[in-house]
Amino acid sequence: MAIEPHTIAAHIAGTVRQLRKERGWSLDRAAGETGVSKAMLGQIERGESSPTVSTLWKIASGFRVSFSTLFDNDKPALGELHRDGRESVWGDDSAGMQARLLFPYDPLLGFEMFMIELAPGAISESSAHASGVVEHIVIVEGEMELRIDERWQTLRAGEGLRFFADRPHAMRNNTESRLRFHDVIHYLPGAASGI
Repeated sequence: MAIEPHTIAAHIAGTVRQLRKERGWSLDRAAGETGVSKAMLGQIERGESSPTVSTLWKIASGFRVSFSTLFDNDKPALGELHRDGRESVWGDDSAGMQARLLFPYDPLLGFEMFMIELAPGAISESSAHASGVVEHIVIVEGEMELRIDERWQTLRAGEGLRFFADRPHAMRNNTESRLRFHDVIHYLPGAASGI
């Protein structure tokens, strides 16, 4: 059975609160580290706000944890079949992005994997992730325009690109069709010290 959005929201709220308390950070300090306002962090912790994927990335980067830590801690073992029913889905957010967790962060392998959908005409702007984070984008369906270092390039179904994600980047679906892609996020040693 898929995890319900309200359950994911409760997990996100509890995880953000726990991460902040483990570090002994005030909301002011957490806001400074993540770039997310104190008011927004408070709303997220109380379960009063549904943060966008971009906001969740800021939080994960600021706390130096994997992105999937905010979604789920259920890690399938190597050789264990991972079924669609165990997926965590977050979105559609205000940017028209939906993130589906396929494999949560695994410290042995140093990566996590998502299936992302971006609505027609939508754009997702992403702030710089922690140093040592590498994204691997593989287009499954549709066409993506990807901006890295102020340069746009087009990726089509079957094409992929790997890049250091420690700088601002953007993904946009400039078509009338659905865009679906795999996003494998690799954490080089030291990139997410909290995991």
